[in-house]
Amino acid sequence: MTQQPQWGISLSRFFIIPQRVILAIMGFLAILNAYTMRICLSQAITVLVVKKNVTGDDSDTAICEADDLDDGANSGGEYEWSEELQGLILSSFYIGYIVTHIPGGLLAEKFGGKWTLGLGILSTAIFTMLTPLAIQQGGSDWLIVTRVLMGLGEGTTFPALSVLLAAWVPANERGKLGALVLGGGQVGTIMGNLLSGVFLDEYDWPFVFYFFGGLGVIWFLIFILLCFSDPTSHPFIKPSEREYLVKEIGNIGRNKSLPPTPWKAILTNLPMFALVCAQIGHDWGFYIMVTDLPKYMADVLQFSIKANGLYSSLPYVMMWIVSVGSGFVADYLIRRNIMNTTNTRKVMTGLAAFGPAIFMVGASYAGCDRTLVVVLFTICMGLMGAFYAGMKLTPLDLSPNYAGTLMAITNGIGAITGVITPYLVGVMTPNASLLEWRTVFWVAFAVLFVTAIVYCFWASGEIQPFNNIPIEPRSVDFEAEERKPHPFSDHQTKSAQHSS
Repeated sequence: MTQQPQWGISLSRFFIIPQRVILAIMGFLAILNAYTMRICLSQAITVLVVKKNVTGDDSDTAICEADDLDDGANSGGEYEWSEELQGLILSSFYIGYIVTHIPGGLLAEKFGGKWTLGLGILSTAIFTMLTPLAIQQGGSDWLIVTRVLMGLGEGTTFPALSVLLAAWVPANERGKLGALVLGGGQVGTIMGNLLSGVFLDEYDWPFVFYFFGGLGVIWFLIFILLCFSDPTSHPFIKPSEREYLVKEIGNIGRNKSLPPTPWKAILTNLPMFALVCAQIGHDWGFYIMVTDLPKYMADVLQFSIKANGLYSSLPYVMMWIVSVGSGFVADYLIRRNIMNTTNTRKVMTGLAAFGPAIFMVGASYAGCDRTLVVVLFTICMGLMGAFYAGMKLTPLDLSPNYAGTLMAITNGIGAITGVITPYLVGVMTPNASLLEWRTVFWVAFAVLFVTAIVYCFWASGEIQPFNNIPIEPRSVDFEAEERKPHPFSDHQTKSAQHSS
């Protein structure tokens, strides 16, 4: 084991909170920042474009009467972008986002998640702050380019965090700490919608991008000072915590001499296929909501700017509460042997898919009853929070050693829906009418149901054979650790003996 420097031992006395919890908090804030930067354009675009002004008596085809909360201030902006072009702009982020998933996972596995995550968030923050310049100087074309570049930076976020969680979080704490980290998506969406609504009402729209981009830069500076890729490389972790984590987790294999990633075994693994399906279903429903819910509330329900920001954020408040709560419930079920890991993940994933599909469609039949629509969307997204104690933790269950790669594959493939759904919504809703949007929600209903059924049949929460990697000497500093049995090799050795 690497010798901890004396100054590090001295500094460790100042940390009351365990380092794994500090890492989880910084991971939570990483995703929070990533989501605020990603979705603030969904609010800003409602004041950038020339607003539609269509009303009528037929609640199926008409746009609702506008509320009077801001005295007509939400009259729209100066850019005459069609619904289809707006869909392309909102989806362009995910074009870049997809590209860096697998490279991000591989880099994090080889060299650690710290810099892979940190530099990705930093680059996203820089391009977020450049967004107003892109819009003002180049219009929609340069905005699309900037969004693609933002996506390239943010694409490393989830793969790098999966690697960090695999190295830092013991299995019996994975539900609550994993749900805490992944819950940053909901809190980021809440902040992004709520604060964007306030800022757009009080300031010029560029302030939104400067504010959220600036927060990303501040996070980066704090993160690189406090967090490290694994417990053995952390200079001021308490010795007792490091010993505990090494005992519970072992040393996740990470060095330049690792064998090539077992792509064939991963890509032909049936539980992996089920996981990818569940990710597609989740992302299809989630990206429609996170990207286009502000547009639905602005274009169809005719909410004012401040009301849009508030009511677009409420569903994610509920989603965050459920995501954290479901993590504790999942840990309890597994720890008390009430339900095994596989069935726990299936129950949580089923709840998070079937429920939202039903309530999403139900909201479209609530017409212009704003209160009922908000309640139904809130229940919809609340139930979706159970995904974070379900299929979102499955990459760590299937393979702690290749968690980054598995997360990269699943999240990367799922992110393709981020390209498809906003553009598809734009194509399917040229008039932004209620009937057109109802069709959008029925398509999401079908995707969520089919993909969740596949997951419930073939998913697994057990470590897969491809996780087993040869244990080779890593460096002279790890000689003590090499004498300890690898936490996963015994399991697979026994499996191999049993098979033979």
